[in-house]
Amino acid sequence: MSLAQGPNSLQALQARYGERHRWLLLLSVMLGSMAAVMSSTIMNVAIPDMSQHFTLGQSRVQWVTSGFMVAMTVSMLTTPWLLARYGYRRVYEVCMWLLLGGGVAGGLANDFPLVMAARVAEGLAAGVVQPIPAIIILRAFAAEEQGRASGLFGMGVVLAPAIGPSIGGVLVDVFGWRSIFFMVVPLAMLALWMSRRYVPTSAPGGVQADADSPGLDWIGLALASTSTLMLLNGLVQLRGDDHTVAVVLLLLAGMVMAVFVAWQRYLLQSRRHARRPIAGRKGQRVRQALRGPLMNLQVFGHRNFAMGALVSFTYGIALFGSTYLLPVYMQMGLSLSPSYIGAALLPAGILLAVTIAVVGRLSNRFPPAYWVSWGLALLALSFALMPLVHPAAGLALLWILVILGRIGLGFILPSLNLGALRGLPKDLIPQASSVIGFVRMLGGAAGVSICAIVLEWRLAVYALASSSPGSADLRAFNETFVFLATMTALALLAAWKMGESSVPHKKD
Repeated sequence: MSLAQGPNSLQALQARYGERHRWLLLLSVMLGSMAAVMSSTIMNVAIPDMSQHFTLGQSRVQWVTSGFMVAMTVSMLTTPWLLARYGYRRVYEVCMWLLLGGGVAGGLANDFPLVMAARVAEGLAAGVVQPIPAIIILRAFAAEEQGRASGLFGMGVVLAPAIGPSIGGVLVDVFGWRSIFFMVVPLAMLALWMSRRYVPTSAPGGVQADADSPGLDWIGLALASTSTLMLLNGLVQLRGDDHTVAVVLLLLAGMVMAVFVAWQRYLLQSRRHARRPIAGRKGQRVRQALRGPLMNLQVFGHRNFAMGALVSFTYGIALFGSTYLLPVYMQMGLSLSPSYIGAALLPAGILLAVTIAVVGRLSNRFPPAYWVSWGLALLALSFALMPLVHPAAGLALLWILVILGRIGLGFILPSLNLGALRGLPKDLIPQASSVIGFVRMLGGAAGVSICAIVLEWRLAVYALASSSPGSADLRAFNETFVFLATMTALALLAAWKMGESSVPHKKD
């Protein structure tokens, strides 16, 4: 029968709620993604207060953010395996419980190691959750509805980091750093309630979750984690005086990543050979013992995806790099107060959410590559014109450029995943969604360190050559923005080749 998988299978929920189920499902996972995104971005406002409370240096306390990002980046790769083995609902609910538990434990913690453990738990949950909405949008929605669904989802998710820091700044001033951890709790609880009603127990495609499926590629996960950790540590070490350790770590990161790719290729070849019929129990044991690759490299054989992944990596550098750079620039270069910065950036964040919703509704009129290219061009232009900003001339141009950049982001966000994932075979969509999220977060994690390295390098150069510290700061910031503009403009080359799929997916 159609409901053979139980009363909470995809088929049963579709029969119960009809055509509106896919929107209710999207809203449910959107709440979880908002909780995950908020937990990843809002902690920055609590770093100074936390550093003072635990009497630790800024570099050590910064691992509250870095540890979260490493855990989130790597755990994204496990999403396809988890969904296939345990189904949407179980995976999603465990992630929400981790976010909720991490928020409560971190808010009540009196020891810094417990705070770090809470942040890592939140990062693991956030990483697993983030690829899920893209999988749902591409599988549950018809091609003509995918842009609208992406716009709605993107608007909700962007509102969390847009509003979060402003609220978080007030909470830190009134209640201290602990209140930041508790902000994620209401969203996680609401997401848990909605998941009980609308998130199916099925795996992607509406099939029953298979607990006897091949095990997780733990070797690949260890290699990916090690390489990511070495890369981020190497970039952090570049900001110090001794660059030898940094070079060694970066070289090791490259070597471990090469071993990871070779291991994934080996597992993929092994799976192909295992499809050949082997008689008797021997064949059954071989198929049960065989582990699938953590990252299915077949996705890179599709040009749209390969170009989309390249854009996503560069976009991650620009997005996270500018998110770090803009507040520092306003505070150090323009001498603006933190509360003024938070209030000033709030309208631009809300405008970004509105732009995403509008572009989502209009996305079917042009290919995704069109919107991505225009968004990258606007983002690069906003960075390139930053050197024209000067405190003596007022701050109107600064706000115009910030808004221009946010409009560019609004063009990119709902279109990038659609352009990269459309045209892929449906069985590759979960893998592709997690891979492109991994690539974007890897670029983002690297982007913060790269921007800091470029900024500190230029500050050191101008500090030696200039007798006016203020002008030296401004020139260093301006050149860092030009660097970001160049990186963003280079991504246009890949975006132009990310054409529209000739065979868009229909909903399941």
